[in-house]
Amino acid sequence: MSETPSTADWPLWEVFVRPRRGLAHTHAGSLHAPDAELALRNARDLYTRRGEGVSLWVVPSTAITASSPDEKDSFFEPAGDKPYRHPTFYEIPEGVKHL
Repeated sequence: MSETPSTADWPLWEVFVRPRRGLAHTHAGSLHAPDAELALRNARDLYTRRGEGVSLWVVPSTAITASSPDEKDSFFEPAGDKPYRHPTFYEIPEGVKHL
């Protein structure tokens, strides 16, 4: 008789929910599931049971690469000397109603 793996042995999935069309997906939480299909179904049941979403993404946690908050200064420093990358750097000409 083979032993069924416990839920703790299942991979961890990150769940992203898009609340309405036109909005971005946002991180809603994490869950354990044996595969992508079950992760998607479980995410639906856990994170959209009151109709909060129109779209779900599930991503294996191992597939996510993130910067470290401890390296914030050195990692983001190169963009600090480029104020033209921020929209407040530019002035909106008079008469322009929609930009």
